[in-house]
Parts: sequence; C-alpha cells; structure tokens
Amino acid sequence: MKALILAAGFGTRLKPLTNELPKPLFPVLNRPILEHTLHFLSSQGIKEIAINLHHRPERIIDYFGDGKDFGVNLHYSKEEKILGTAGGIKKLQSFFQDETFLVINSDVFADINLNDVLKFHKEKKSKLTLVVRQDHDIEKYKSIQRVDEGRIVHFLGKSIKNSDPVTQVMFTGIQIMEPDIFSRIPEDEFCGTTEDVFPGMIQDELPVYGFLHNGYWIDMGTRETYIQAQADALDGKLSLKTSSSRNPEGPLVVPPVHIGKNCEISQDAQVGPYAVLGEGCRVRAGVVVENSILWPGATVGNNSSVQNSIIGDGVAIDSGNNVKDCSLSSK
Repeated sequence: MKALILAAGFGTRLKPLTNELPKPLFPVLNRPILEHTLHFLSSQGIKEIAINLHHRPERIIDYFGDGKDFGVNLHYSKEEKILGTAGGIKKLQSFFQDETFLVINSDVFADINLNDVLKFHKEKKSKLTLVVRQDHDIEKYKSIQRVDEGRIVHFLGKSIKNSDPVTQVMFTGIQIMEPDIFSRIPEDEFCGTTEDVFPGMIQDELPVYGFLHNGYWIDMGTRETYIQAQADALDGKLSLKTSSSRNPEGPLVVPPVHIGKNCEISQDAQVGPYAVLGEGCRVRAGVVVENSILWPGATVGNNSSVQNSIIGDGVAIDSGNNVKDCSLSSK
C-alpha cells in the first residue's frame, strides 16, 4: 500500500514559528515531525510515500531528499496554489493509480497498527475508512456518527437512514481510500475532503466506515499539543525514534528532559521537568526552563524563566525576562 502525507498547510495556529519553518520540520525530541511520520509508516511496511507541499517546500525537500536515508522512497507533489486536502489527493491520482491507498495528516501521532485498519477496510468492502476515536471533549470536534458495526451514518450534516444506536466520534486525520474517490474530486481546484467530498459520499450511501481507535493519538496543531506530544514521549506514553540525549547533569536538572548536543547549562539553572533542548542551546545562571521546547541555538539569559513555551531557532531571551505561554521566533 502506498501513502500520502498531507503537508501543504501553512500551520497558521503556530505562527510566528511557521513563517520560516514549515510545521513538518518542527522538532519533536530533536527530530522533525515528518521524520517521525516516515518512521511510523516505514515500520509498518509502507515505503512508497508521496508528500504534498506548498508552504516553504524547498526546506522539506532539502532535508529529506529522495527518502532513502530514511528507509523510504519519497515522491513530492508541489502545489503552486494550495489545493486543499482533496485537491492535493487528486493531483496524485497517477501515483496511486488503481490501488487502495492511505492518507495521513503530517502533524498527527498515533499508536495504531495500520494493517488492522486495512484488514477492517477490506472486510467491510469500504470505499473510505476513517480512523476515528471517542473524545471526552467531543463538542470541540465536528459531528460524525458511527454505528456499532462501524458504518458512518452521519458526517457534518449529511446522513443516511439508520435505526441503530449511534456513537459520536472524531476523525483522527488517518484514512484509507479506494481510487473511486478520484471521480468525486475536481481537477486543479481547491477542494476539501471533510468539507466537500466525504459528506457527499455519506449522502450517496456509499460504504464509508469508521475504524475505532482506542489508543494514543495527538494532533500537534497548536503550541499546547506540540509541547504535550513531547511530554507524552518523555513519559513513555508515545514511542518515538529519537536522537541521542545527554544524560541530565547538575543538581537542578529535573527529569524527564531531552538535551541535545553541545548545550551549555549553568550548574544553578533548573532544566525540567518536561524540557527539550535542541543542539547548541545555552541556559545561563539562575534560569528556569520547564514544560518548554528550545530549538537549536536558543539562549536563555541570566535569571530568566521559560514556561509552557516554544523558543525558536537562535532566539536569545534577555536576562531577567519571564516567558510564559508563548512562541518566540527570530523573525
């Protein structure tokens, strides 16, 4: 099975950091988000992978190249004008041809066996299988309803006749599709899957199913969830392939932490809990860094604090400043 990673978005909710660095390159335990996604797919036998790009595409292509260093074969689809999720899929019709394929958002992590999803998809003779989950805060997500045997009977206002009890679920951004879907997407036009394509499939009573995922999942679309994913990885709730970390040093290092190479940390600086430092960071005397991510080359000046924040590449925080609940970029 081939896969498409959707990576063309602007990452608006993570500005100003995404102005220069596309979100797929944001470091998670000092490896790009997209590298973790490639490892996730490769570890489950998916090696032929397309990536659609629009915002800062050259940064991603320069880093990953043809994918061979990451154990996969990469194919890039550069969108001169952004085409939306469905439009991006349509542009890759010749890549997928006449076979079942997987689509995944570039900013989600999940501990899911994709072979189980594919088996479910085939058994149900589904045209579209969405990986879905139940969430305690379901009101923040758009309405999707699923019956116990897995059929999705309501999607964003479009329903099919149904008398069975339903469960309200949310879409995880992971899906398996049949090539029939290409006929429902206009060519070279902006078109969304959840907004424009999926509701019509429900209304036309095509077999659309939801595979219920009960394990770990996170969408790193915000500062809070980007930080949370790394805290979860440090806690062992999320298994990621990581770069090496220095052993915590100093009396005020509070695990769990992940510290990159060539960092300078003052002996009286508190680092952690839940701090991730990129390569070459400098943490000066009297500093406190907790529940925060410092990208490579960041400096925190004397007697400053950083809490619940992301500090971008090369950003220097002046002495005596308290940074809380924010994202700082050098540009």
